[in-house]
Amino acid sequence: MWGRRVVATLLASVVVGAGVTGAQAAVDPLLTVSGVTADRSAVAVSGLNTVAVQLQIIGKYNSTDPLNAKIPLVVFLKRISGSGPQKDLISTDLALKPGTTVQNGVWAGPVLVPSTANGTYKVYGVITGPFIAWQFGGTPPDPTPVDGPTITVTGLHQPKITAKVTPPIVPFGPGFTITWAIIDSATGKAYGTRIKALLGLDNQCAEDAGGIDALSTTAGLITHNYPDSAADPLNCLRIRSTPGDIAGLGLFVVRPGVVSATPAKAAAPVGTIVGVNGNVLGPAGFCPVVLQRLYGATQWRGVSTAKTRQSGRFTVSAQPAYKGLIPYRVYLPTCGRFLSGISRVFYIRGL
Repeated sequence: MWGRRVVATLLASVVVGAGVTGAQAAVDPLLTVSGVTADRSAVAVSGLNTVAVQLQIIGKYNSTDPLNAKIPLVVFLKRISGSGPQKDLISTDLALKPGTTVQNGVWAGPVLVPSTANGTYKVYGVITGPFIAWQFGGTPPDPTPVDGPTITVTGLHQPKITAKVTPPIVPFGPGFTITWAIIDSATGKAYGTRIKALLGLDNQCAEDAGGIDALSTTAGLITHNYPDSAADPLNCLRIRSTPGDIAGLGLFVVRPGVVSATPAKAAAPVGTIVGVNGNVLGPAGFCPVVLQRLYGATQWRGVSTAKTRQSGRFTVSAQPAYKGLIPYRVYLPTCGRFLSGISRVFYIRGL
């Protein structure tokens, strides 16, 4: 069964499109856009294909810098109706047409429309390119607004990506395996061809920052063995296009809750506060922990709470209530991708 199971119920997300790092700034004052046109107003796209819709921009980039003599432009489109994973589309780098200059220019090139872009999209903004430059440094400008054309996309046989992590709860130390499955969401079956995909970690899931090129079986399966270090960042599979993705899936693997705790003192006078220092492996940062004391033979009750620091370390406070050995433990409730866990029982002697 290719259900998302525990893994995806925690922190799975669709990875679609190319990310731009950094906060946006103001509109580029040098860029003026007179208009944008498209060579068609409706397309149908099926499966893992893309359809090129040719765009043309008439505008001006008010610069005499030789470095900007052939500066490309990039068009942004947003979905105004319909549903599906692709909320936005980004064109390829549109090149300045021969015989025109940036001072009085015409730029042309395609936006590659995938089947996952189902609905009606409207051109709403333009920025200078190349687009990849904004991924690796600098602050991109806000798109120069434009009331552009609409493109209605009918997406057929859209890809669906699922993942199976083995083991479902990944212990600390050994590695793990993810089997990714790419199927036709309309039929529930594989496409019957070998599919190129990118396996990424962390920022590789949103940027052109490397990753592992993989090729599926004809059944649409990609199985990859990961080291333990890959269990901490985001894992993803991306089916690439330009500049964004056709489809993708990202997930964090589930980890057990492994808690350790040690009191600062083994004995203290009744009523004295004793610090208890501990750690949650991962690190599981900013997670609640509860110091529990044993009441009677079986009942554990919380007596102190705290949150782990970014490092996974924490400090809670014990306060011996009577003379004699008092059992304590630290409880970690389920926190994000970390399952609940309990430390070993330790004792503080009340004096």
